Amino acid sequence: MSHEAVPYTEILRRHGFAFSKAMGQNFLINPGVCPRMAELSGAHAGCGVLEIGPGAGVLTRALAARAGRVAAVELDARLLPVLEETLRGLDNVAVIQGDILKLDLRALLAEQFPPGMPVMVCANLPYYITSPVIMRLLESRLPLVSLTVMVQKEAAERLCAPVGSRASGAVTAAVAYYAEARQLFSVSRGSFFPAPKVDSAVIQLSLRKNPPVALSDEAAFFRLVRAAFAQRRKTAANAVSAGLGWEKARVLDALARAGLPAEIRAEAMTLEQLAELARALGY
Repeated sequence: MSHEAVPYTEILRRHGFAFSKAMGQNFLINPGVCPRMAELSGAHAGCGVLEIGPGAGVLTRALAARAGRVAAVELDARLLPVLEETLRGLDNVAVIQGDILKLDLRALLAEQFPPGMPVMVCANLPYYITSPVIMRLLESRLPLVSLTVMVQKEAAERLCAPVGSRASGAVTAAVAYYAEARQLFSVSRGSFFPAPKVDSAVIQLSLRKNPPVALSDEAAFFRLVRAAFAQRRKTAANAVSAGLGWEKARVLDALARAGLPAEIRAEAMTLEQLAELARALGY
């Protein structure tokens, strides 16, 4: 009997697998979602895909049917025998046991994919590490084409919101600096096992070749952005002053020189306006 004909939940039970809440394990089992996600990722025979958290391997199989090579990084060593069974017969898939937040990703890409092969990320990310994983992939400036990831619906809305809109936050500005973000489709909680308490959405981040704004000190800029959004009910002047320990008068002066009103809040500022404030503050 083929793996497609065997419910993945049955395979997991047969291996005595117990889900870990600490690892945020909700495996994607809807047979219709994974092919759609793989298709919209843009995977094709001439490209490679880095998958993060393959779980039981449902999405992995869909990606392997399209991509030239798939490297799947799984943190939970207990899933290795499960993946060995569900991915058996796929000679274009490699499973790497490790923590995506600790691995040398540049070295991993060089080891797993031929030189010059375009590589994209496609993954169902655990909710609790969504932002850390996305930001590590973006900040590392890896040779990636795009990130197509499933995240909690609320996170999807924030990650893809226009900078300067009410839904935007510090992570919105950071993502917009490195990539163009868009929502692809929604996924109901019933598409997972065990089912989470919230719905999800698939988003795609297409990496930019050049940032949309010029910065002299990226690290300082993102410290400023995090401080500005840390206290959303406060004005940007109050939030930045409190977050970075600066005199409020200095921040107000910088806002004036950037052509921004003194009472503006961070959520109302575009990426260019945030960059202008950074420049006015000496960044």
